[in-house]
Amino acid sequence: MHAKTVRVGSLHQGLRGALLGAVAVAALLGGTACQASVGEDNAAPSASASAGESTSKSPEPSGDSGTATGTGSGDATGDSGETGGGNGTGYQDCKATDLNTAVELQDPSGETPRHFLLTVTNGNKKPCVLNDAPMVRLGAGNDASVVETLGEPDTEPVVVEGDGRAYAGLYVFGNDEGGEAEYDQSDRFTATLVAGEGTELNGTLIFDLPDGLSSVSYDDAARVNGWAGTEGLAMRAINQL
Repeated sequence: MHAKTVRVGSLHQGLRGALLGAVAVAALLGGTACQASVGEDNAAPSASASAGESTSKSPEPSGDSGTATGTGSGDATGDSGETGGGNGTGYQDCKATDLNTAVELQDPSGETPRHFLLTVTNGNKKPCVLNDAPMVRLGAGNDASVVETLGEPDTEPVVVEGDGRAYAGLYVFGNDEGGEAEYDQSDRFTATLVAGEGTELNGTLIFDLPDGLSSVSYDDAARVNGWAGTEGLAMRAINQL
C-alpha cells in the first residue's frame, strides 16, 4: 500500500509539472503575440506620419521654372534687336509730331542767303532716331522737287535724346550772276523724315524762315546734308559750297 501511494503521488506531481509547463508556454506565446501586435500598432502611425510629411512638402523647382514666359514691353522687336522701323537700334524712329523745328541763317548780314542750319528738338522724353538725310523741298507742296543730298549721307542713325537736338545743313542758292533775272523763291522749307527701312516716310516737318527773311532764292545747286548730332558736323561740308 505504501509503495502504490508513492507512485500515485509521483504521477500527480508529474501531471502538475506538465500543466505548469504548458501554462508557461502559453503565457510566453501570448506575450510574444501581444508584443508583435503592439509593434504593428506603433509602426502604423509612423508610416502614416511619414506619408503626411512627404505630401506636405513643396516640390523642388525644376530647371525650367525660372524661365520667363511673358513678353516684354520694350520697343525692340524681332530676333535682330531692331525696331519696327528697322533702324538697327533699340529706339523707335522719330515722329514729326514730336519734333520742334528752327532755322538759323549762317551767312553774314548783307550777303545772299545761301547756307542754313536746320534744327529739330525732340519734344518727347524718350530717345528717338533720325535716319539718313531728310527729304527737303523748297517749293510749295509735295509736287516740288526734292533737294539733292550732298554726297552720300551717313548711314548711321542719329539718336536724339529726350529734349535733345539734331541738325542738318542746307544750301539753297548757287547762282552768282547779277542783273534783273528772276529766280525761284521759297518762303519756308519742308523736310520729310525717312523711316529706318528707307521705304517709308515718317511725317513732314515745316521750317519757317528766320526773322527778317520773307523768302529766299533757290536753284538747282541746292543741297542738303544728312542728320548730324552737332552743328559743326551738319554744316562742315555745306559751308564749303
